[in-house]
Amino acid sequence: MTRILYLHGFASGPASNKARFFSRRLEAAGARVAALDLARGDFEHLTISGQLQVVEQAAAGEPVALMGSSMGGYLAALYAALHPEVTRLVLLAPAFGFARRWPESLGAEAVETWRRTGWMEVFHYAEGRQRAVSYALLEDGAQYEDYPDFAQPALIFHGEHDDVVPVELSRRFVAGHPNAALEIVDSGHEMLNVLESIAPKVTEFLTA
Repeated sequence: MTRILYLHGFASGPASNKARFFSRRLEAAGARVAALDLARGDFEHLTISGQLQVVEQAAAGEPVALMGSSMGGYLAALYAALHPEVTRLVLLAPAFGFARRWPESLGAEAVETWRRTGWMEVFHYAEGRQRAVSYALLEDGAQYEDYPDFAQPALIFHGEHDDVVPVELSRRFVAGHPNAALEIVDSGHEMLNVLESIAPKVTEFLTA
């Protein structure tokens, strides 16, 4: 039986719309799916390293397929690059270059305030409220490569109109990774309007 770990996006959670949708579809196809809580209940102290530990504990060194959305897609790529027991990946708008793109979107002044105070308020989609997140997220994330060099087969879906993670990042990744196929869809970052159309492809790829 195929074992799949679902990795949610930033300020999201294991009960997100996409996590629940794909868990139902993949389980109906006979897979075992675990949607992980990457923050482990401590969003304020979220780091890339801490989230990778959650994946490592869940995978337990056994063969596993990974599916990740946005930041979760980036985490899946990072983990797969270090763990050959990962069999294949599906990435939804993977946030390549996660830490390095924050200064571009926030601006130097906002990042400096974040560094100086140690905290920044962000909207937590899963909780529907503002939450503080530590500067350690950015500091820790800077040690990781923008484009993890994994060799496993991968299927990437990215919205053409994504204004959070530019589709060009996925184009750049697949240009140097023949093991990865990219499908650009008519959607934004969330891709909720195309879940039904991509679900059969995701299911076939991960459970074949």
